[in-house]
Amino acid sequence: MPKSKKSAHPIDLNDPQYYINRELSWLEFNSRVLHEACDPRTLLLERLKFLAIFSANLDEFFMVRVAALKQQVEAKVSQLTPDGRTPQQQLDDIRLTLTPEVTRQHQQFQQVLQPLLASHGIHILDYINLNHKQRTYLDNYFEEQIFPVLTPLAVDPSHPFPFISNLSLNLAVVVQNPDSEEEFFARVKVPSVLPRFLPIPPELGISETGETAHWTGVPLEQAIAHNLEFLFPGMNIQEYHPFRITRDADLALEEDEADDLLLAIEQELRKRRMGGTTVRLEIKSHTPEPIRSRLLQDLELTENDLYEVDGLLGLRDLMYFMALPLAELKEPPRQSVVPSRLQRLKEPSLNSESLELEEGQDFFAVIREKDLLVHHPYQSFSSTVVNFITHAAYDQNVLAIKMTLYRTSGDSPIVKALIAAAENGKQVSVLVELKARFDEENNIYWARSLERVGVHVVYGLVGLKTHCKTVMVVRREKDRMRRYIHIGTGNYNPKTARLYTDLGLFSCREELGADITDLFNFLTGYSRQKSYREVLVAPVNMRDRFLALIHREIENVQNGFSGRIVAKMNSLVDPQIIATLYAASGAGVEIDLIIRGICCLRPGLKNVSENIRVISIIGRFLEHSRIYYFHNNGQEEIYIGSADWMSRNLDRRVEVITPIKDPDIAKDLQEILGIMLADNRQAWELQSDGTYIQRRPGDDCPATSSQTTLLNMALSSSSIASNLIDSKKSYYYTDK
Repeated sequence: MPKSKKSAHPIDLNDPQYYINRELSWLEFNSRVLHEACDPRTLLLERLKFLAIFSANLDEFFMVRVAALKQQVEAKVSQLTPDGRTPQQQLDDIRLTLTPEVTRQHQQFQQVLQPLLASHGIHILDYINLNHKQRTYLDNYFEEQIFPVLTPLAVDPSHPFPFISNLSLNLAVVVQNPDSEEEFFARVKVPSVLPRFLPIPPELGISETGETAHWTGVPLEQAIAHNLEFLFPGMNIQEYHPFRITRDADLALEEDEADDLLLAIEQELRKRRMGGTTVRLEIKSHTPEPIRSRLLQDLELTENDLYEVDGLLGLRDLMYFMALPLAELKEPPRQSVVPSRLQRLKEPSLNSESLELEEGQDFFAVIREKDLLVHHPYQSFSSTVVNFITHAAYDQNVLAIKMTLYRTSGDSPIVKALIAAAENGKQVSVLVELKARFDEENNIYWARSLERVGVHVVYGLVGLKTHCKTVMVVRREKDRMRRYIHIGTGNYNPKTARLYTDLGLFSCREELGADITDLFNFLTGYSRQKSYREVLVAPVNMRDRFLALIHREIENVQNGFSGRIVAKMNSLVDPQIIATLYAASGAGVEIDLIIRGICCLRPGLKNVSENIRVISIIGRFLEHSRIYYFHNNGQEEIYIGSADWMSRNLDRRVEVITPIKDPDIAKDLQEILGIMLADNRQAWELQSDGTYIQRRPGDDCPATSSQTTLLNMALSSSSIASNLIDSKKSYYYTDK
């Protein structure tokens, strides 16, 4: 590509005013999740679900991001972030930002959602408000089902402060010897092996109107707290106070020094189970000062690590209530459709010995016709991706299957199909990424299961995470070998495929097959492949190719043509990409970014990013797909794949982005982008100060009034309207 001319407004990469802090941007994202719980347009149990997601997200944020910052402070790291903050400044700003958000969350639950739940027959009660029959039932339940599981732990000179496991809920108990009047401190762990919320039989849960309630019960910790005399017989229970801790849960792995990567990760997982350093303490706001001080001292924390809340701790457990059979309080189940081109196919059973189909009735015949795009969860993951791999496992003409596995489900039909393929005599090679955070143990299990049946298992590359999502099937057809490829934006996980929006491309194009062959040689052997025919591969050529694509838009504008970029991803963090987008904006390139989570770019800065707009869409499904569109002076190019514009994706992970060659598929993808840009229900516009403003139907604001223009700009050549697109329109244009 020709080199671009120098931008009229060069960007100093070291100037912090052009960047939003990564951690604060993530907190903004989680605030948008919390908004879904506060939005009265969201169905009641869905609001409870978003409260749980907000809490679960925060847990991981502390386990990974806050833990890393605390390590940097301890190591006296002085390096500034691109936005000019030290690690300690980031920790201070995180606390300042997060404290009111946590208060908002708990107020929403106690003051708004609990009364609404009660009005719909769902009563989450305090133990002290139980009537006599309800209390008698729970006291008996405690004695029979809970008491045998509990282990009170004394804390005194002969009993050191016990180890507190990560994310555990506990009771700090003060008891008194009635003879000596001496007080003692003890800890009781609320067992995670029991349900967090204890239901009372329906006949005992009567609503205020006299009707039988849908659900009545109490939190487990309250049932324990009101029966502490069973744990400390002969002692006077003076007081009890719940608390919850969060520990550093990231793996500290020295890959270069590990002789056996699988063994090294297993050892680190054992350390994780034992727990890293404590990074957060959550207590109730009325906890007395002596208890606060003692917990902080014994856990080696400071006041800045303490978060006080009114109400229940650990609201991630509210996800429990999504299992209630109350369809009117939840989004209706979405029935995924089978793409019309696949509806004629028979889905093979994993119990079959072989697959016998008429010529042209197999999955491979569909791909030979032309490339196939699938869009989950609107289109069935089982009938597409799982069916493809299962066909390959039993097709007598398939000789080899190669695949990357980053995350998959606990009961994975894909792994079962790979095992069946190996047992059927096919050569199966699988890269199982053991370093997929919080899925390491699950991946070790699948790696060993695959190895036992003769699958060639590779455990990833030293210094890199293999994050790409790709499958290659090698099939003998008459006098030639043909390679069938799937490249996706999401994990090969049937469960998350129902919750995340992701895209996948099936193709048997020769150039793409040759590229993926080279990729697998890079992953499994000692290949030092530096160039690829079509695909963008990190960390080999992806950064340079993306920068070149942006510079080409700059060059077109400088030569008097139009320039246009639309990009959808999870996060935008990389300073070099951001600076190049600023240069493109300064040159006059129109840029729309659809970024669900972290965005460190500041849009709308005068003479810097005036031509850049950023939206985030938060809704029923997690927007996970990555799509990159470049106008290219009317010769549009569009790409999908696994990588965000983050330094880790471009430099420290193996990622694959593929160009879309089929014009009909390219138009479908442009329509998806256009529909998202026009969203006025669940889209949030990023402001230059780092805050977000939600679009609303009928609002007279720049975001809404310009949506038609944005849509037209995105859809410069698209006229296709498929079932896939219609299903997205029915969701994105919903005005509840």
